Amino acid sequence: MVLQLQEISKYFPGVKALEAVSFDLQPGEVHALCGENGAGKSTLMNILTGNLQPDAGTILLHGQPTRINGPAHAAELGIAIVYQQLSLTDALSVAENIFANQQPRNAWGFIQYAKLYGQTRALLQDLQIDYIQPKQLVADLSPAEKQMVEIAKALAKKPRILLLDEPTASITARETKTLFTLIKNLKKEGKSIIYISHRLPEIFEIADRVSVLKDGHYQGTQPIAAVTPENLIRLMVGRDLLGHDQASGATNQELLRVVNLAGPGFANLNFTLHKGEILGLAGLIGAGRSEMAQTLFGYLPRQQGQVFINGQEVFIHHPAEAIAAGMGYVPEERKSQGLFLDRTITENVVAANLAAAAPSGYFDFRIAQTLALEYKEKLQIATPHVQQVVRNLSGGNQQKVVLAKWLLTNPEVLLVDEPTHGIDVGAKSEIYQLLRQLATAGKGILLISSELPELLALADRILVIRQGTIRGELPGCQTTEEEIMALASW
Repeated sequence: MVLQLQEISKYFPGVKALEAVSFDLQPGEVHALCGENGAGKSTLMNILTGNLQPDAGTILLHGQPTRINGPAHAAELGIAIVYQQLSLTDALSVAENIFANQQPRNAWGFIQYAKLYGQTRALLQDLQIDYIQPKQLVADLSPAEKQMVEIAKALAKKPRILLLDEPTASITARETKTLFTLIKNLKKEGKSIIYISHRLPEIFEIADRVSVLKDGHYQGTQPIAAVTPENLIRLMVGRDLLGHDQASGATNQELLRVVNLAGPGFANLNFTLHKGEILGLAGLIGAGRSEMAQTLFGYLPRQQGQVFINGQEVFIHHPAEAIAAGMGYVPEERKSQGLFLDRTITENVVAANLAAAAPSGYFDFRIAQTLALEYKEKLQIATPHVQQVVRNLSGGNQQKVVLAKWLLTNPEVLLVDEPTHGIDVGAKSEIYQLLRQLATAGKGILLISSELPELLALADRILVIRQGTIRGELPGCQTTEEEIMALASW
């Protein structure tokens, strides 16, 4: 065995990310690692690259117990990773990114640029991506080209073990074909590859064996020839569902209508949202769900299409226009996009509706504090006072502050992207209850979630998006996780 993980466990406060997970990798093998978002795949990769240390268990590298002390040590041990989130520097050239910290230098320590560009050109030719030039700035590349440069950067280290985390999420069919050819060549050279992907056709095309994680637990390993897509989906999502314990508040009254909407990463989206309805959006990472919500809210540019609210066409080019039209948006990245982390709860609650705290035209701190106290009680935000800095709150309470900010604007349409990402079970249940209450009050909620049980528990209807287009509509109360995953990945 090239690599063996024995009973690896990793815990974070309130979360068991990995619980006694075992895994092995053979020479010249492509071993697929599958599981839903949050299953523990990224945690396992961070342990293999030394970004995290396991709380229990043993790593055997070529049969020897090994402690991986960090990314630089992992590279010395012959382990390289291509992250889904790129690690490139836009302001540097392709060559400078690929050979970062290993540029050829002369006796005085200066970089030998002619040699650097030559090495880069040769590597890009070997990878069949020589349409990318060594001197190009990374900032000028497309997302697909950046992903290929990221792969080239990993291979420049000449690893014996290559970890690929959703490598095709942002590349075209042409680059995917090139990548698969590259993987097959690496196999012939005896290199070993761990391949993480939600895209089942890729798994069945490229993998020799497949292992499945679910909620941090190891579900088993099988030769790819011994499993079917249906079996694999069942292993990935087979768990108790959250109960459908509340009647739907959906009406037949159309609230939002989207016609032929196109934007970055998606095209030709057509759907309606009714008053009192929770409309779920399912799909894999990179499917275009978040981009669609950001386009509706005016954060990303709309390329084409029409949007109607209560039968009237609205023209939204900026979030301020979306708020004026009756929209609110709870983003997936609450810390970077939804909150002012170093400001107080009071300041965050009124941030999207300053006029509520300025009835006479001047901002009144006492009114702002009263509003914040009202939402603290209504949403049960756990804090000693509303002058608490938001950074010091738990993830669940931070999410409640984001929701409070938008509830103060009294939106008719609420776009909610991964509302319970990274929060504990108790806070998750409270947010579910709040979303149901909003729907019962006649609001329309567009719910984006990668947690299938969440969609099944909350959504009246579920739209499944794959590669930027809607691939099907399912009834929330009657469908199954397997049906959703099949539309999203096959």
